Amino acid sequence: MISIKLEADLHMHTIACGHGFSTVKEMAEAAAHAGLKMIAITEHGLAMPGGPHAYFYESLQRIPSVLFGVEILKGVEANIINVHGCLDMSDKFLNNMDIVLAGFHAGTGVDGLTIDDYTAAMIAVLRNPYVHVLVHPGNPAFPVDFDKVILAAKERQKVFEINNSSLSTSRLGSAARCSYFSRLIKKYNANVVINSDAHIFDEVGKCKVAVHLAMENGLEDKHVINTSVEKVKDYLYLHKKKLQQNLILPA
Repeated sequence: MISIKLEADLHMHTIACGHGFSTVKEMAEAAAHAGLKMIAITEHGLAMPGGPHAYFYESLQRIPSVLFGVEILKGVEANIINVHGCLDMSDKFLNNMDIVLAGFHAGTGVDGLTIDDYTAAMIAVLRNPYVHVLVHPGNPAFPVDFDKVILAAKERQKVFEINNSSLSTSRLGSAARCSYFSRLIKKYNANVVINSDAHIFDEVGKCKVAVHLAMENGLEDKHVINTSVEKVKDYLYLHKKKLQQNLILPA
């Protein structure tokens, strides 16, 4: 089987998130050294303890679009804050993002719910036209019915993430669940992204464990959006076009 090779890493954090250790410049330079063509800076949303202030997101477009030859997307990892799939970022903020990730995090209003609650919340988030990626869905702390959510994602042409950090340094116990939903991605011919979730420069582009898991469970290049910068841009453009067609954008 031909190895999956990534051109973009679409989930990472800098010192701005409160628990990252590198600057945007350091992350971009590391990406260039890793042979990446694109990264996304995706700090946590406003409900995350210690995360960026709203002013940070108002200034996000000040980040250069290219550093060290690497394209930089400006985004957010929004928090799902209730069973209705509400996020901790307003549509006004989300509309200004190049990419929007969303996921469950401890301490942001969704601890201790049921699998039905988490499933309903995730499906509701998939209906949000601003959201592009559901992150670390394999986290055992927030179990979901994968058949239901993957079918909902496919219907909405949205993607799940295989998160390398979940398989190495955080959210321990995620591997079996990531393997299971990867097999369903193949079964339903859906799509994923594979990201590092880097919090320091030397983690940028380090997705070896996640790539191995994906391939071990039958996923190929065709299932993975971020094997090509062109595929990433086409994916984001598709959803921007849908947004423009179906919504009255906020003033």
